Amino acid sequence: MRPSGRAPDEMRAITIETGFTKHAEGSCLISFGDTRVLCTASVEDRTPPWLRGKGQGWVTGEYSMLPRATHTRGDREAARGKQSGRTQEIQRLIGRSLRSVVDLKKLGERQITLDCDVIQADGGTRTAAISGAWVALRIAVDGLMKSGAISHDPILSKIAAVSCGIYQGTPVLDLDYPEDSNAEADANFVLLEGGKIAEAQATAEGAAYDEEGLLRLLRLARIGCDRIFAAQEEAVKR
Repeated sequence: MRPSGRAPDEMRAITIETGFTKHAEGSCLISFGDTRVLCTASVEDRTPPWLRGKGQGWVTGEYSMLPRATHTRGDREAARGKQSGRTQEIQRLIGRSLRSVVDLKKLGERQITLDCDVIQADGGTRTAAISGAWVALRIAVDGLMKSGAISHDPILSKIAAVSCGIYQGTPVLDLDYPEDSNAEADANFVLLEGGKIAEAQATAEGAAYDEEGLLRLLRLARIGCDRIFAAQEEAVKR
């Protein structure tokens, strides 16, 4: 029995509220159960120095967690003067994931920064961030196309991410904090609509697992991402 009472292949409730902030070119508040992440897309008519004059754009991500997003208050990383290794790893993951579904030449010489700020954490913050960042990116790109700034859609596909793990010997989908902190194996999958894999992170925490265990986690991830793709589609229609 999972602590939440969910079935092994059952996601937490997914909600995506678009237009959550006023000024960003694209924004949404995404919730996977009690995990809530504010995702914004900011468009700038510039590229990193190493891309200037090359006729293509750039998509990058930044990630942070508010001090009281967790059970106890955490220090702001800005106050410590440096980002943690975890933060750097997650924001690189967000950037890589979103760039995998963008034709950077069609974007033109501009940069889109996807800021993902965790308001409340209950497991799966990086997967919610990636899934919400796509929605914010989609809204921002729609605005560029509507204004005539770009003529062809640079977004090639939807992309989403979900966590899976082996909890008390059973592969389960979309781990919340009680499961994540006690899982025997923990995995995050980033999948494109249609089934291709952008990234897979899978680690044995308490016990090693076999190939069939990994494949069972991947099958669960496909189920979860299909649900996220449907929620993304509904969100950008509104």
